[in-house]
Amino acid sequence: MEWLDALSHLRREGSPGVLITVVSVRGHAPRDAGAKMVVGSEHSWGSVGGGNLEEAAIRRARRMISTGVAEPETQVARLNEHARNEHGRQCCGGEVTLLLEPMPARPTVAIFGMGHVGYELARILSRLEVRLELADSREDQLDPFRLASITDGAADVGVHHLLLGEQLLERLPRGAHVLIMSHDHAEDFALCDAALRLPALGSIGLIGSSAKWSGFRRRLAQAGHSAVEIDRIRCPIGLPDITGKQPAVIAVSVAAALLQSFQQSSESGPTAESAHEPSRSAPTPSGVRT
Repeated sequence: MEWLDALSHLRREGSPGVLITVVSVRGHAPRDAGAKMVVGSEHSWGSVGGGNLEEAAIRRARRMISTGVAEPETQVARLNEHARNEHGRQCCGGEVTLLLEPMPARPTVAIFGMGHVGYELARILSRLEVRLELADSREDQLDPFRLASITDGAADVGVHHLLLGEQLLERLPRGAHVLIMSHDHAEDFALCDAALRLPALGSIGLIGSSAKWSGFRRRLAQAGHSAVEIDRIRCPIGLPDITGKQPAVIAVSVAAALLQSFQQSSESGPTAESAHEPSRSAPTPSGVRT
């Protein structure tokens, strides 16, 4: 897989990576300026020269991923017999400068239900650097003409006509934010039940009133979920200080709460110890009723 395809692969997966580029070479070196490779948490693609040069860069790239480093860095490797190398000797005689550029994962937001509120919410989020997964059991709600203003935005957008939204839930990347707002309370409940069985998901929000949520809590408990598990779902959704039942108002409120969650996740950042642990529930929007 070439480096550009590797970046696309990581982006589709919702995984972070680091792009490593040979920016300058003095003397002899295994690769010329412009050579690139991509490093992910578990795999790497391409090569900037092998040996200690590459191994040191890969290890640094993975530390950048695990600690959430966001700024690019340069790394200089001296390829001579006097250099102190950790991972073997390279005696090409030159000097190589590498640029390590973090490629953070785009937040993933899955919206189940593309009715009035879902549509307005997707329109707002489509202007952001996020991955949007839009699902509905009604094919007409996913008409390409209707979604044109969403699919033309900055977001990566996936559109899914699914009778069982649980099929998409199972494919979402770790930490994905889920918003359940279908036209049918039976669909909503099935999605809530399925989402609670996926501990790696991030926040889970359910549109509806406190009365709807009271009934759902009782039924989810009857389905075998503990109170702690059920508390992963927030209902109502949105910021509590933004009230109103118009779809656009609800969408603005929910989008603002999501942005708060993105910011908190970015500020806390992953740690080396937690990078491979199942994600914990992120702060979830709460407040808007419909």
